[in-house]
Amino acid sequence: MSEFSVLVVDDEDDFRETFVKRLKKRKIDVSGVASGEKALELLDEKSFDIVILDVKMPGIDGVDALREIKKKVPLTEVIMLTGHASVEAGIEGMQLGAFDYVMKPADIDDLMDKMRQAYEKKSIHEEKIRHARVK
Repeated sequence: MSEFSVLVVDDEDDFRETFVKRLKKRKIDVSGVASGEKALELLDEKSFDIVILDVKMPGIDGVDALREIKKKVPLTEVIMLTGHASVEAGIEGMQLGAFDYVMKPADIDDLMDKMRQAYEKKSIHEEKIRHARVK
């Protein structure tokens, strides 16, 4: 069984497919889509603990997708990913609630560490909510 579930959103097919395969080899429950629109559709059908979200995409870009993800599923942690250095997008993403911001090419082990940290943060928030409901 997987530690957590991940949705990878990136319009670069080779990057997305390779990353999804590498996560599956690590026994992670992972899905991949090529656009912000597809990510939002999938999030209506299935819940994910973590979304790895490319910043630069056609259609709904990563920042706009992040905004919508946080409205739909506020406890889902989002790690922003980009191959283009954009300090502004990184700052905006963090202000909108992204867990972290990572530059491509991302080291798989570093990203795994970030995903575990993001999952831990999500778990703590969920536990606080459960305790608040019990009181």
